Amino acid sequence: MKRIIIGISGASGVIYGIRLLEILKEIEGVESHLVMTNGAKLNISLESEFDSKTVKELADVVHSDKNLGASIASGSYETEGMIIAPCSMKTLSGVANSYAVNLIVRAADVVLKEGRSLIIIPRETPLHLGHIDLLRKVSLMGAHVVPPNPAFYNHPESIDDIINHTVGRVLDLIGIDNEVVSRWKGV
Repeated sequence: MKRIIIGISGASGVIYGIRLLEILKEIEGVESHLVMTNGAKLNISLESEFDSKTVKELADVVHSDKNLGASIASGSYETEGMIIAPCSMKTLSGVANSYAVNLIVRAADVVLKEGRSLIIIPRETPLHLGHIDLLRKVSLMGAHVVPPNPAFYNHPESIDDIINHTVGRVLDLIGIDNEVVSRWKGV
């Protein structure tokens, strides 16, 4: 059983975390663990047709962001890694500075210290030097930074196509086979 932690923070772009949960729910042998901040819950209601209850139902296990005693807060609890989708600059700052103010940041800290995959989908633009320094810092710590930049070689026809491509590439990074991403076949 592969365990994947999905953190949804309070940045715009909650659909990335939601889509990850939808896809993982359909993949046999994967157990998803969800942590959402209060900002994420607000953005779910503002940006999507979902509500927090429905999003929680997509996950196999749901943890309160306040529960620093959760299973995923310990390195002895084995996971494949964690995806923070989207990652607010506040959450990024917590991860970059090992400031475990909530379970998303604590779980990310555990994933990094255990040498597991941490994938961060930052959602901010434009970036100032402070943001860039934080992204650089987490990258040096071992995280993958995956801005949700669309690809166009696959000729997306909808926003869903753009979201799915990014999510598929993120699943590739964490070692989950998927048919979501349109693969480059060469010229």
